Amino acid sequence: MEELIEVNERIDDLEYKNLKIIQKKNGFCFGIDSVLLSDFAKDIRNNSNVLDLGTGTGILSILLSAKTKLTRIYGIELQKDIADMAKRSVILNKLQDKIEVINIDVNNLENIFELNSFDSIVTNPPYKNKNAGKINDNEYKYISRHETTANLSDFIKVSFKMLKDKGSLYMVHRPERLIDIIYELRNNKLEPKNIKFVYSNKYKEPKLVLIKAVKNANKFLKVEKPLFVYDENGNYTEDILRIYNKI
Repeated sequence: MEELIEVNERIDDLEYKNLKIIQKKNGFCFGIDSVLLSDFAKDIRNNSNVLDLGTGTGILSILLSAKTKLTRIYGIELQKDIADMAKRSVILNKLQDKIEVINIDVNNLENIFELNSFDSIVTNPPYKNKNAGKINDNEYKYISRHETTANLSDFIKVSFKMLKDKGSLYMVHRPERLIDIIYELRNNKLEPKNIKFVYSNKYKEPKLVLIKAVKNANKFLKVEKPLFVYDENGNYTEDILRIYNKI
């Protein structure tokens, strides 16, 4: 196991079916958003071929491989060393038969995949506009959080091109970007079908939004019941404990 990690990395427990993830000690680490998206997307049909756009550490691909009966998932990551780290996490979990990590810009996927060839796409894209918010001195964190080489529009355009007709896109993002998201989805013939807001607790404003959109679908949107992460005592709610397979 030691040969799989470098001196500036660590192995973390994903707290789900003994899965592990390799992460940089001073880099961008996974948050609950990827965990929640993997649960939101667990209705992906059996035997699906799936794309994970902007896979980062590979957490979403790894969790989905355990939560669904997908055939294969391709994790797409721009940063070469992050992609390499994700590949090693796949090996660590012995998931090479289900997951392949590819170091490529999402805008160049047409060079390696056929159009209209994927059943589902999942993505936890950078949340912030390129010049929005405080600029982080850590390059890995900056690229992970800000739209640098690919923006929201790019992720959605690529999703339309790669999805089969009636294929599904699952995304986690910030509520303040919701208007932009819906505009881009509709503009690219990806119809929003389900939306779920995620709150830290019932006294706070929503922190995340989970969205499912379907290519060339009819117009009908279901707003699902909200998801609260913590209860009044600061403990995980039953919904979160179920997602982590704790109850």
